[in-house]
Amino acid sequence: MQALLDAIAHTDLPTDAGRIFHGRGGLHPGCEHLSLDFYPPVWLLTSFQPLEEAQLGVVHDALATRLASLAPGQALNWIYQFRQDARAETRLMAGSVPEPHIVSEDGARYGVHLLRGLNHGFFPDMREARRWLRTHLAGHSGGRVLNLFAYTCSFSVAALQAGAARVVNVDMSPGALAIGKRNHQLNGLERGASFLPHDIFTSWGRLGREGPYEIVIVDPPSYQKGSFVAEKDYTRLLRRLPGLLAPGGYALVCLNTPKLDTAFLTTRMQETAAELEFVRRLANPDVFADQSEARALKVLLYRKPLAPPPEAALALAQ
Repeated sequence: MQALLDAIAHTDLPTDAGRIFHGRGGLHPGCEHLSLDFYPPVWLLTSFQPLEEAQLGVVHDALATRLASLAPGQALNWIYQFRQDARAETRLMAGSVPEPHIVSEDGARYGVHLLRGLNHGFFPDMREARRWLRTHLAGHSGGRVLNLFAYTCSFSVAALQAGAARVVNVDMSPGALAIGKRNHQLNGLERGASFLPHDIFTSWGRLGREGPYEIVIVDPPSYQKGSFVAEKDYTRLLRRLPGLLAPGGYALVCLNTPKLDTAFLTTRMQETAAELEFVRRLANPDVFADQSEARALKVLLYRKPLAPPPEAALALAQ
């Protein structure tokens, strides 16, 4: 646990939500089961192995000492979550959690819920993907974006703030989309987004009529029973991408599981959507560094080529 304690001792007090310590990357032997996030003003310690009360006490003291040096007099608020398979035991260890609990990233505001569920409403590891989206749309305002597996719609908020004309958010969970609507309201985004609580695989007709899109974001769960299983379903999802994209449009293809490597995605893209050109893999935030890039979060950028000019198409036909 020493690496975690060292990270606490040297951390600043960020204003944006983000990860402080990433043991899951395998770069800190003995701490592979641990991660620490800060959702201001609450610290969240997650462990994939049960921690003893004495260990939790050591973490408490480390957080209290560091907070006292960074913000004297500020109350310590922190949560411990033990995860095992698809279950979680969550405990408020000190202080309190705001209600509603609103955090920020790059000027955008998002609601989070740390005391319930495995997912908390916002994924800090996708920060660089949201930044790419903002940067791209800032120079190409007015485009349409399709946000598949939208969850609480953080990509949609970033896209609309950067100048997208319209974002279509699709997710099977009405509850997640309801939070997504509130995230738009938090940021004063009253127009430009639609929220479809649909099964993506039965909605291609409608999604096609809403397009074509300048950007399609594909960020599914790796395994969600009754919804999406990557090994089985990713191929039939990827084959739809060329028909959804406008010429020159981009696809952000994401996968976050150590069980499937980068080649899992690149091979299936080549087999099912070969006309899309691989551009690059987006870097993950530095704090999410992993001993194996193939195991880490994978965000791959593809582009649909521009249609050839009419004279070139005619020459090719001859």
